[in-house]
Amino acid sequence: MTSFSASLRAALRSPLLPFWLVVALLPFGRSAELGTALCLFGTVMLFLRDPRALEQHEGARCLLLILAGYVGAALISAFDAVAPGKSWTTVAGLLRFAPLGLYACFALRRVSRVQLMYVAVAAVIALWALDAWVQALTGWSLGGHAEAERISGIFGADNLKLGPTLAVLSPFALWAARERWGARVMWLVAVLLLGPVLLAGARAAWLCYGLVVLAFAWREAGSFRRFALFGAGAAAVVALAGAIAWQTSPRFHARMERTIAAFGGSEQGVDVALSGRLDIWHASLRMVAAHPLNGVGVRGFRYAYPHYAPANDHFVVSESCGVGEGACHAHQIVLEVLAETGAIGLALWLAALAVALRYWRRVGAVARAQAFPVTVALGVMLFPLNTHLAFYSAWWGLLFAWLLGLWCAALGALPDEEVRGCEKIARLLRPPPNARAGGALWANPGHLVHQTPRICPQRALSRTLGGALATAVEFFPASERVSTK
Repeated sequence: MTSFSASLRAALRSPLLPFWLVVALLPFGRSAELGTALCLFGTVMLFLRDPRALEQHEGARCLLLILAGYVGAALISAFDAVAPGKSWTTVAGLLRFAPLGLYACFALRRVSRVQLMYVAVAAVIALWALDAWVQALTGWSLGGHAEAERISGIFGADNLKLGPTLAVLSPFALWAARERWGARVMWLVAVLLLGPVLLAGARAAWLCYGLVVLAFAWREAGSFRRFALFGAGAAAVVALAGAIAWQTSPRFHARMERTIAAFGGSEQGVDVALSGRLDIWHASLRMVAAHPLNGVGVRGFRYAYPHYAPANDHFVVSESCGVGEGACHAHQIVLEVLAETGAIGLALWLAALAVALRYWRRVGAVARAQAFPVTVALGVMLFPLNTHLAFYSAWWGLLFAWLLGLWCAALGALPDEEVRGCEKIARLLRPPPNARAGGALWANPGHLVHQTPRICPQRALSRTLGGALATAVEFFPASERVSTK
């Protein structure tokens, strides 16, 4: 078995590097766009060399359909947006997600490359978790000093995204540990990741991480009885970890005190537990009622908020996103889509979801198994019964599009032996040095294999392969034919 470090080095020396950089640079703000720019360049070069490449990758076509729903919802909302400049700029920025995802689909054409990407992401998660533990124990990390109420890790005290990001990307770390060292080490890694997720203080991340662990437990259990036993054990571990954190971490203690307020029986207590999000959600519903078709415009929530909230609203008076603005976003995916893009936008999102589910079901059990980590990551990220970051923001939207591209790539990746078989066939169809320039077979060889040495889909080859091989045998003299033994 290839070692973890060898797999990581192989990933970083391959065409996977630009795509991996997006995740590796996430803690550093817009630096992650370096990876996006490199993927854009790579995608342009691919289609300049092979304009018909898209025909050979069903996953890439599925990706474009899903992004059409995501971007289309934003586009329709921009026509009468409350902040047209912001909305149209956002729509233009969303277009970069298409080449990002297409690069993933073609760079990760082999199952082995998909697995290398999983390992490379797991290495990033390991670094973030180690740094978070150092901050929890010493108060300092690569991102500086901890924030007052929670650890922030490598992301820094002014960028409190450690918890949600760690929770969403944790399936890659668990998968890598399971594949390399077995189930026991995987559960040990799960416990080690639990600490930073809890201490990061984002309660939405707690739920996300819980769903991740349950998904892996269900996969490992194989039966409901074993799953129930695991659930009982996991509940005991979480309770113990929570009790220890409660007694040793003032930050965690403060977050739990706020959470317990929800069980006081009053609406005010629930609002305190939700950090004021009830007020945001009430204002969101008023926006939906006032703009039912296409919403207030993508990323226009903050500008519309003061018009639908009371004058003394907390997010208008003391915690606004800017002068004359209100809450930054709806903090809930369904309300965000409805408030900013309306019923039309929600319908497009649901249509995109239907396309994704249809593709996921059609690819077969083997492909679904190889895409399991990224499927879990997307599932917990989109889980509707939770609070969320803004899916149309530059940062969280980029991570969402990155995962979406990886998901389509993983479902469409071919086994290495199948790719090698395609490459052998392509070599057989390659013209000899003395082939006639005007020969019917080689005048336009693209119609035979569509440059399969790089893309290599056997399913696409099957339509032309029989006739191509027959013509090739007739074209070459016996002395020039390539042996297929």
